[in-house]
Amino acid sequence: MKRLFAPAAIVVLLSVPAFAADPSVVGDWLVKDGYGHVRIDNCNGKMWGIVSWEKTPGFDNDNPEPAKKGRPLLGTPVLMGLTPVKNEPGKWTGEIYNSQNGKLYGATISLVDENTLDLEGCLVWPLCQTQKWTRVKAPPPNAPPLPPLKSAASPLHSKQVAATKKGGAAAAPSDTCLRVADDAAAQERASAKK
Repeated sequence: MKRLFAPAAIVVLLSVPAFAADPSVVGDWLVKDGYGHVRIDNCNGKMWGIVSWEKTPGFDNDNPEPAKKGRPLLGTPVLMGLTPVKNEPGKWTGEIYNSQNGKLYGATISLVDENTLDLEGCLVWPLCQTQKWTRVKAPPPNAPPLPPLKSAASPLHSKQVAATKKGGAAAAPSDTCLRVADDAAAQERASAKK
């Protein structure tokens, strides 16, 4: 009897697919119509995205905030603080910035498969549109580098350095998270001047 169970157990183990880590929205994505890439990363439990490549350099000419008007779009946050949707693993909701009109819209992202992301943007529900973005593995050849950060130390970086000094093993923040923190710090400085 033992001889029967051993081969059956081996067959069962070989037929079960290996459990891979869940695919993640973190990475670079080619946006609909191919005019740019958005780099998404998890910054303190929220997903943020910055413009990481543009087919043609653009400027934030329609931003309602005077301090941001006319800034280069390369390196600018466009997916804003998306949080996990309860009871829907792999789905995140927050806001997206539309540089073509300077407005924020409700946004939800989720993976269709490992290399396809659905982005749903809503003016107000049910006035929503869905776009499919495609994962990219590397920037195009001769892609310009992201512009330098405006400030040397950002609040996010300072918190992580402090955690490391206390004995924690905080990893260095990603370029996306540093740019999000840098953008927030610039906004605070502009508000303080008013």
